[in-house]
Amino acid sequence: MTLSRRSFLKGAVIAPFILPSHIWAAETKPNSLLTMGFIGMGKQSRGLLGGFLGNDTKVLAVCDVDTTRRDNAKKKVDDYYAKKGGMSAGCAAYNDFREIIGRKDIDAVCIATPDHWHTYIAVAALQARKDVYCEKPLTQNIHESVVLLHAVDRYRRVLQTGSMQRSSKEFRIACELVRNGAIGKVQRVECSFGDPGVPCDLPEEPMEPGLDWNMWLGAAPGRPYNSILSPRGMHDHFPHWRKYREFGGGMVTDWGAHHLDIAQWGLGMDASGPVQTLAPATPEAKRGAKLVYANGITVEHKDGFGVHFFGSEGEVRVNRGKFVFKRGDETIASYTNSDEDRKVTSCAAQVQKAERAFLANAKIKLYESKNHLSDFLDCVKSRKKPITSEQVGARSAICCHLLNLTYYHGQPLRWDPRRLAFRERSGKAEWLTRDYRRPWAV
Repeated sequence: MTLSRRSFLKGAVIAPFILPSHIWAAETKPNSLLTMGFIGMGKQSRGLLGGFLGNDTKVLAVCDVDTTRRDNAKKKVDDYYAKKGGMSAGCAAYNDFREIIGRKDIDAVCIATPDHWHTYIAVAALQARKDVYCEKPLTQNIHESVVLLHAVDRYRRVLQTGSMQRSSKEFRIACELVRNGAIGKVQRVECSFGDPGVPCDLPEEPMEPGLDWNMWLGAAPGRPYNSILSPRGMHDHFPHWRKYREFGGGMVTDWGAHHLDIAQWGLGMDASGPVQTLAPATPEAKRGAKLVYANGITVEHKDGFGVHFFGSEGEVRVNRGKFVFKRGDETIASYTNSDEDRKVTSCAAQVQKAERAFLANAKIKLYESKNHLSDFLDCVKSRKKPITSEQVGARSAICCHLLNLTYYHGQPLRWDPRRLAFRERSGKAEWLTRDYRRPWAV
């Protein structure tokens, strides 16, 4: 039986993440298909659904506040099982994520909602003893990162963040080169991504029936509908809600969550983080803020290649399908996806060239994942930490949030990565969180 919206909501007003023990999902049985529910069925989730379908999973339910997207996802699942034959999942379609959370027969959930919903849904799922695959950035603010870290520990579930770059070889080899001293002592890092978030000032638009706008807003401030935030129907682009501070954090938390995550990996800071941020030279600047680590290394937000590591003896540049490794004046490997490069080589060939030359006897070997979704499923079975666990996802998100706070408030910040709090006489407590619209407080 499902948990009713009324009973869930009644509990949520007092303690948002407390679910009655009788709805906790059972432990995943060894060698059985993992039963899954999908929450948020936009462009990103359509790709995830296709990736998980048939990959030792059985999809039982989908959820979206938009009728068209919800029905489309259900049809996709039903059509898949109909063509396969003999394995009909009878996919359910819900408007309210609590219907999925309350099902005892669902082992894991995939969350691909707008950012402002990530943490509430993820923690509710963890409390219901479900494993979680949640898109990046894992959280919408620093407070939520801390909550999720504690929740995974408390409920002992597996959580994978959708920071898929760690499952691409060019990023892993770039970080292994850095970690094994192939560019000498690391001096600084540059990461390229777009602007920080801005306040939402979109005008009201008429809305066609079929969208639960109040539910789409969730904890965010109440505001009139605008199609830029939630385009109706089966749009094929990533909506621009991510530009606005009420729902995301601009490109700092969008692409920044990818590239700052790789910077953290290359610097060996997955269990820690920066100790300070520096503001850009001018208050209105949208580039130039820096993360500063205890060893003096800086990670600067600026336009460039993607992720660029500078060392005393060389440099490594990496982006999706692009890889450059230099030592001194010598280029060891290079693929920038130019017309000339495509005629003579490939990214994989150049990555392999660097790997064979400098990592054959490497002392540090990083976690190798060849497929991000399969890594999650493997870890659900083994109960090990996946490649982008809650520690990775939450701390990389904190890097993004710290940069945004520096842009928003125009001042440097001092941070304690062990306590996950501002240091004395730095920042304000209210900057770590947001004003939550009840009953969706985290």
